[in-house]
Amino acid sequence: MFGTLFGRGADGSGADPHALRVTRRHRNGTYTLRALGDTRVLALVEAADAGDWEAVKAALIPFDLGRDHQVLGELADLDGVQDWIGRAVAEDKEHRATALLISGARHITWGWEARTAARAVDVTQEQWRIFHERLDLAEEQLLEAAELRPEWVTPWRRLLTSGRGMSLGAAVNETRRDAALRREPLDLETHLEWLSQLQPRWGGEPGQAMAFARDALARAPRGHRLGCVIAMAHIEDWVESDQADCLVDSSIRAELRDAADHSILHPDHLRVPGWQHDFNMFAMALSLAGERHTVRRVFQALDGAHTTWPWTYFAEPEKEFARRQRRS
Repeated sequence: MFGTLFGRGADGSGADPHALRVTRRHRNGTYTLRALGDTRVLALVEAADAGDWEAVKAALIPFDLGRDHQVLGELADLDGVQDWIGRAVAEDKEHRATALLISGARHITWGWEARTAARAVDVTQEQWRIFHERLDLAEEQLLEAAELRPEWVTPWRRLLTSGRGMSLGAAVNETRRDAALRREPLDLETHLEWLSQLQPRWGGEPGQAMAFARDALARAPRGHRLGCVIAMAHIEDWVESDQADCLVDSSIRAELRDAADHSILHPDHLRVPGWQHDFNMFAMALSLAGERHTVRRVFQALDGAHTTWPWTYFAEPEKEFARRQRRS
């Protein structure tokens, strides 16, 4: 059971020794994943929450923040990081690139918090001012981090997000995409960010994102998490559509099954901290398509672990996850 719940160690020998124990579940057996389900990530988050830069640096030792988007995301989403990270940027010359990366990523998220998820026409002038002020700083810091550590991919993926928010245009964003993919051609998070960029609501053409996703899957080795781009492409189509059942189609179900078997359900797939995020993408896409068999395997592997994204497209994300898990 523990091997199924937590995933197996890197050598395939047993349960992950760093798996974060689930101490509380809802009545329906679900729970919201925290700290990527990893004790080391929890230590990092707790250090950042306390504003302890020395402890943050120590907790980062097991991770490569220049490549691990999900670990960086835990810091970017943590309220309060913006209150102390500027001191680390100014004072810690040895680790300036890391501090710049964390600060830049946090200021993008913080900027979107100010803008809110409202339609552009409903965002006030003051909200726009704060949004751009925070993204301006993020751009400056991430570009410097990328210059200091040219091998890093995470600054370029985050710069794609800020570039989209600031409407910097196709040429700038394509350059940033290419910079990320030169460093890691199979980087899932860069592909997912570009998938968003290609949506009609951001100026893309219908079908463009799906073609990009299919090309990415064709290049992905078996067991690679890049297969999640297919799941997210279908979710994005559902978001763009006016029809709630637009994914209920036998060809879509078949494509999603094949992508899941190629990636997260393949024997060569390696579960790393936060693997549940990838499984949640497939759980949502497969359930929206009305798939009955593979979706059951995905929910069983999750064992109730709910991640915020991509279920936030629903009005009640946790309840929707639980309902679809129950129906599987």
